[in-house]
Amino acid sequence: MRRILAVVTLAAALLVPTSVPTTASADPAHLTLEATFTDVANGWAKVDRYRDTTPGFRDEQYPPDGRGDQDGQRRTFFGSARPSSAEFLLYSAPGWNTGTRTTPVLLVHGANDNPDRAWANPNESGGFGCGSATCPSTGLMQYLAARGHRVFAIGFAHKQGDNLQQAQQVGDAVAVIRARPGVAKVDVVGWSKGMMSARMYVASVKPAWGRNYAGDVRRLVTLGGPNGGYDYPFAHGWAHDFSVWPECGGAINAPSPHTHMTCYGRYTHHPELSITPAGGHDAYPGQRQMLARWDGVYGINTSTQDWYTTYHGGQGFYTAGPGIQAAIDAGSLIDEIQSTPTPAGVPVYLLAGGAPTIVGVWNETRGPSDGVVFVASALDTTGVATVGATKLVASANHLQLGWATSVMSTVAGWLA
Repeated sequence: MRRILAVVTLAAALLVPTSVPTTASADPAHLTLEATFTDVANGWAKVDRYRDTTPGFRDEQYPPDGRGDQDGQRRTFFGSARPSSAEFLLYSAPGWNTGTRTTPVLLVHGANDNPDRAWANPNESGGFGCGSATCPSTGLMQYLAARGHRVFAIGFAHKQGDNLQQAQQVGDAVAVIRARPGVAKVDVVGWSKGMMSARMYVASVKPAWGRNYAGDVRRLVTLGGPNGGYDYPFAHGWAHDFSVWPECGGAINAPSPHTHMTCYGRYTHHPELSITPAGGHDAYPGQRQMLARWDGVYGINTSTQDWYTTYHGGQGFYTAGPGIQAAIDAGSLIDEIQSTPTPAGVPVYLLAGGAPTIVGVWNETRGPSDGVVFVASALDTTGVATVGATKLVASANHLQLGWATSVMSTVAGWLA
């Protein structure tokens, strides 16, 4: 999810690869190193583009109006605005090969985000883009690197992509990182939607063609991860849709619970923006995989227009959609990850934000939350075999979890 709801607008920069496509001998045989970049913004030392050649990877759909396209330097690194889902970026921080701490760290960003804004420059998308009126220019990457950690981050081709495929790439990134300094294990930090792919890799929740967990993660940290799922799009559908539906002025790369909506008196149809597959479109599989019903715990937001039909499905006064259960049935993975235990030898650390204060977002206030994910979901330990620790940072909202000092110090303590 990093940014389930926030708009990312980034300046593009043109870079030239410093190497021709090649395959690094130390990398797994199914990975091809396609390019390396060393002129990288936001303090990173280098970026490598890899392709996983395992049969089974499928290229995913992008929203046709471009809202899900790669932007900024990422477009150059991938070599395309709409790269193949088999590709991923591996960012290396300064000190990746000289840090004094033994175990490297892999950072896994969330939805509609990237390694730059998430971990290295929260101010990349400007004021309020980080969940605060003013945003810092450094984040968890610099914080950990300054303390001797060898820090890496993965960048996914599809900003709302299939977590089953992305979990395989988390395993790829861990394998590459292990080979570089020649270590046995890597610590993994997953923020928001990034929790899904990180946890799924460790627990071997995988597609039929996928590889099992390789026993190479020392500790897993989740930041605002929907361990118990979330139902935000359906609980706040009408208000949420104004930031999504183009005829209402929306342009955010987030899914809608509806397929039809009335904007300024015009009833419009956008199946390509639906969180549930509709009309041959399916551009938001990763969001659907995080769904779970919370109406039995916190109810539904009855103050919004068409609240009943938005959540349960059907034709409302201004909107129409299939409802949350249809979306869950179309591919939620929450039940599967909770029923597939993480390995007992991998302690899992869970951190939740407690401030529903994201400016410009209809905040989740039905129960304690970080503005998007319920605290109870972020700290849900169902299926976690070994709990390292849990913590609530009451002062942080969902978008501040990558840079708030209290969060960074907690993570550094867990990784010590």
